[in-house]
This record gives sequence, C-alpha cells and structure tokens, in this order.
Amino acid sequence: MKTVNSSMTVGTLARQAGVKIDTIRYYERHGLLPKASRTNSGYRVFTHVSVDRLKFIKEAQALGFTLNEVKQLLALRVSPGMTCNDVRERAEAKVADIQYKVDSLLAMTRALQQLVSACEAVGPASECSFLTNLHERSLR
Repeated sequence: MKTVNSSMTVGTLARQAGVKIDTIRYYERHGLLPKASRTNSGYRVFTHVSVDRLKFIKEAQALGFTLNEVKQLLALRVSPGMTCNDVRERAEAKVADIQYKVDSLLAMTRALQQLVSACEAVGPASECSFLTNLHERSLR
C-alpha cells in the first residue's frame, strides 16, 4: 500500500488515472495540473494528489465541462471569497447549456426523421426525394 507521501513517475500516474502521458503533459502546460517536481536526475515525480486531480478532471469532462470550465472549477476551490453558491451557479449554467444542446439535437432528429419518412428510396439519387426536400428546406 502506498503512503500519502509516496511519489510516482509520469507513467505510473497515467496508469492510475487512466490517461495518456501526453494528456498529463498537456494538462501541465495549460495549468490544469501543477508542474511536477523533479528528482536530482531530472525525472518528474507526482503524488496521489495528482491522481485525484486527474480523476476530477476526467469526471468533470464526462459531465460536459470543457477544459477551460474545469480549470475555472479548480480555481474556485482555492479562490478566497468564492462560495458554494458560485460553484452551483456554474453547474446550473452547464445544465442549461446541455439542455439547450439536447433540445437542438431533438429538433434535428425530428427534422431528419421527417425527411427520411418522406423518402421513397426508389430511383436514381439525382431524383431522390430526400435530397430534393433537403434542398427545398435550405432555400427557406
């Protein structure tokens, strides 16, 4: 069992967090993950805190947050004067953003289903009712 102060290489960190080494480098360059300390021989070393942070980033991304938004969430935690309400407002804005996208996707699905339903699927493509109806929609 690893101790709280144990260190690990970038490869071990990548395996434990379920990311690629290039992802870790990218996150370091863009300030999502603090720069690693180095051994006397120049190897980067990380701690369990980096694993936790990478897992947080992955989970936030899975919920639809962009990397910029994740960076903002991470900053909220350490920013003086920020409250739980500030975090909640960001989360509510993300919910609204996702709902807008869902509504847009549903509208696209309905429109596409109408075009597909109207398609007779016979004859040459040059006379396809799907393409004709799509063209007519584009002229509206």
